[in-house]
Amino acid sequence: MKLKKVLSLLAVGALAGSLFTGCGDTNKSSENEDIKLGMITTLNASEQKVDEILKLVEQKSNINLLHHTVTFYKDLSAMQMGLESGSIDEMSTYDCVANYLLAKKLNLHVVEQHGMSLSDSFCFAVLKSNEGLKKDLDKALAAMKKDGTLDKLVKEYITDVKAEDPPSVEMPHIDGADTIKVAVTGDLPPLDLVLANGKPAGFNTALLAEMGKRLNKNIEIFDIEGDARASALTSGRADVIFWAIVPVDDSRPKDIDTPEGAVLTEPYFTDKITHLKSNR
Repeated sequence: MKLKKVLSLLAVGALAGSLFTGCGDTNKSSENEDIKLGMITTLNASEQKVDEILKLVEQKSNINLLHHTVTFYKDLSAMQMGLESGSIDEMSTYDCVANYLLAKKLNLHVVEQHGMSLSDSFCFAVLKSNEGLKKDLDKALAAMKKDGTLDKLVKEYITDVKAEDPPSVEMPHIDGADTIKVAVTGDLPPLDLVLANGKPAGFNTALLAEMGKRLNKNIEIFDIEGDARASALTSGRADVIFWAIVPVDDSRPKDIDTPEGAVLTEPYFTDKITHLKSNR
């Protein structure tokens, strides 16, 4: 895996859920004042479309929301530079990521929430043609939930966040077993994390190691940019990618950020959407 500067990165994946969180800052006194919001490019919606969805949500809500004008970023380091330079006012992420970054004492703070508060649920995405793998993954996840293993991993890697990076996770090797290829970005700490030495760590990696043991399969992890995950899945380069289930209603299209030809497993972790702002 290539070197990752993890501390300079923020949340990846399906940050589309952040479109619908009513957030503001005490420095923004006018309800009609736009907040420039940075987020990762969605698969199936332009910046203009996202702005239209935001306005529709505001019109249908009984809550006065500060309007957000969305700016897409291809990767997270570019989005953070946009935040630091003032090109955007806020960037969207999850509570666990914010807690991880604040533990690192980065020059950031969480924006006070005003109005709606939503969550996304994390899952695996596989091709529809690979339903057998989906069933295997769901079975392993269900067993881990039932015997408490999943809760233990959440506590160790997410709840008990520490200033120091977690240790790398070694994948077990099973002679003669089939291999599941998993693409990871490494830039959603503490969920999806690649250390500065290039080794995978964090919650998702520990989850994969445990699932490999239970499924009696080898797990091959390889590093990939966030915006290449969907294509890695559809091309067959990866058997599995991490994804997030975005809550859907009549304001939010079901396909706003769904990989073509993909089917999603049952969720294994849910977290609230939040915004981060620079202390500059």
